[in-house]
Amino acid sequence: MQAKKRYFILLSAGTCLVLLFYFGGLQFRASRNQSRREEHSSRNGLHHTSPDHFWPQFPDALRPFIPWDQLENEDDNVPISPKQKRDGNSSIYKGKRCRMESCFDFTLCKKNGFKVYVYPQQKGEKIAESYQNILAAIEGSRFYTSDPSQACLFVLSLDTLDRDQLSPQYVHNLKSKVQSLHLWNNGRNHLIFNLYSGTWPDYTEDVGFDIGQAMLAKASISTENFRPNFDVSIPLFSKDHPRTGGEKGFLRFNTIPPLRKYMLVFKGKRYLTGIGSDTRNALYHVHNGEDVVLLTTCKHGKDWQKHKDSRCDKDNTEYEKYDYREMLHNATFCLVPRGRRLGSFRFLEALQAACVPVMLSNGWELPFSEVIDWNQAAIIGDERLLLQIPSTIRSIHEDKILALRQQTQFLWEAYFSSVEKIVLTTLEIIQDRIFKHISRNSLIWNKHPGGLFILPQYSSYLGDFPYYYANLGLKPPSKFTAVIHAVTPLVSQSQPVLKLLVAAAKSQYCAQIIVLWNCDKPLPAKHRWPATPVPVIVIEGESKVMSSRFLPYDNIITDAVLSLDEDTVLSTTEVDFAFTVWQSFPERIVGYPARSHFWDNTKERWGYTSKWTNDYSMVLTGAAIYHKYYHYLYTHYLPASLKNMVDQLANCEDILMNFLVSAVTKLPPIKVTQKKQYKETMMGQTSRASRWADPDHFAQRQSCMNTFASWFGYMPLSHSQMRLDPVLFKDQVSILRKKYRDIERL
Repeated sequence: MQAKKRYFILLSAGTCLVLLFYFGGLQFRASRNQSRREEHSSRNGLHHTSPDHFWPQFPDALRPFIPWDQLENEDDNVPISPKQKRDGNSSIYKGKRCRMESCFDFTLCKKNGFKVYVYPQQKGEKIAESYQNILAAIEGSRFYTSDPSQACLFVLSLDTLDRDQLSPQYVHNLKSKVQSLHLWNNGRNHLIFNLYSGTWPDYTEDVGFDIGQAMLAKASISTENFRPNFDVSIPLFSKDHPRTGGEKGFLRFNTIPPLRKYMLVFKGKRYLTGIGSDTRNALYHVHNGEDVVLLTTCKHGKDWQKHKDSRCDKDNTEYEKYDYREMLHNATFCLVPRGRRLGSFRFLEALQAACVPVMLSNGWELPFSEVIDWNQAAIIGDERLLLQIPSTIRSIHEDKILALRQQTQFLWEAYFSSVEKIVLTTLEIIQDRIFKHISRNSLIWNKHPGGLFILPQYSSYLGDFPYYYANLGLKPPSKFTAVIHAVTPLVSQSQPVLKLLVAAAKSQYCAQIIVLWNCDKPLPAKHRWPATPVPVIVIEGESKVMSSRFLPYDNIITDAVLSLDEDTVLSTTEVDFAFTVWQSFPERIVGYPARSHFWDNTKERWGYTSKWTNDYSMVLTGAAIYHKYYHYLYTHYLPASLKNMVDQLANCEDILMNFLVSAVTKLPPIKVTQKKQYKETMMGQTSRASRWADPDHFAQRQSCMNTFASWFGYMPLSHSQMRLDPVLFKDQVSILRKKYRDIERL
């Protein structure tokens, strides 16, 4: 056996040597012949100056370098007709390789930050209502600037929303109009909004003019043409979509189990021919008329009867039996198949109705996919696997369904309920790309309160915000800073402001006291202030306006702020109890004086009331605890118009703060127990008695309510009947068993 192996090895080695000598000899003879030819050429005066003969010759030589924006065809050998070249120049794909690093000038944003300029409207140019709403949202935002030299981003006043040539909203000669803009610069640092592109029969994504290096905020954009971290995919919304505010989601309470009457529903058009017809034509295979109700109609368009098939009459009859709204509100899942374009109005309708969207639109780049994790709110299906959809959704656990439904409501109210939110989300995404070092992370975008209310300029650490303590495993702050707003001169040592200062300083949770001196008189001497166990810092307000009490002062070293008016009467026990309550609700306002709002049907406006009832929607900041982040949000999020109104009236700053906090949290403030004499004591103070009794003061607050509600686009305040009392409060037990016993004694 061993001998056979040896013979086999020797035979193999011999064969290899023979082959080696054979091929080596060929190579040697070829090189000798080549050297002879070169020698012969040199004798005849023929010299080769190219060094290419030193390198192996490959069949496909490397192509010469061409700038990326000139690569119109992948195959250079295929001839391109003049028409194809013209079409290519007008296509959105010419800048397909654009990214922020190659097609955006970051230097424009370094000096003045993220500012957006809107071109002035040109005479004779018509703008559709939807595009007017987009421009109005930009001009009303904190990003807007009317000075193009300060702008980082530019938005056209030319209506680019509807680029379907058959649409009455289509703007002709847009290419020449855009090219004539002196700031166009081949689209660099420009943002173009678009909802509809292409036309019958193929509905391409061509917007009909050369966008150059501009970014697209586009609906129904495909993943193939979407330029990651450059374009922004936006939802398709109707012309009736509200400009600001918007309706709340339809999920009023969490039903357990979370199943509804219908498991899966759809009601919409069926296209008999052309793009987008395949999926909707096949829905009847899944429809069972019981818990899976998928209805289509071919009764649309002028000449639908010419193209109708054998199913049309039956489908139309079934279609008329069901009410769409009733189906939407009583379904667990809503099918969102593609139409002529990838996007559909059904998407936003399903989100609002807390009906989990089941996406059937292969290749659609979902809205704001750069920041939103749609796996938490939708089921991403495949058009090719339509028949598997019912069994797939039936296999989803009830806990998952409830989580999906809750996330639809959060996303709807955070980013999609109004044109303003869609526009602001688009701008915030672009701003995060520019300033990556302070950009929001996925947790911020996909958790309450959402990316629009989290300003990353405040802090890059989530623990500095009041919404993520549970996510980070942190405990709320253990100390607070008392900020006392002083507006009257200090003339007596018995003034309420000094008593208040001493009471707050005695609290075991007090870290420091800041007196904001907004009085016209000079600052009192240091010896006029009482001695306290904690530092007392007196800040003189520069502008001495009401909004200055909510400025984000660097002197505030704690996350918790106890806001106090100078004439507030509180004991140390009350302060301690209010702070312990706030530690359980760090995102809300917690305090004592409560007020409420109501809708006045006779005047058709919002009303303000200070009546002491069991119902409230505001806790005034004259005696309240909240997170200091709201100082930053008040200063940098709210528009100057509202703050100027507050300063001119010297009123309503507490109402505006309640509006802001309720808009962020979607929750009411929390009222805590107060002593019996609180009402009489407050109204008895001389420094504020005239203010509260002044009828103009009350009328101003009524007016403020409606102005604030108009800016927010809805009424963010929520009513509550909850009051938190200390344990054993009012119980018939020994006072020694009660921790906050002084509250009952006063």
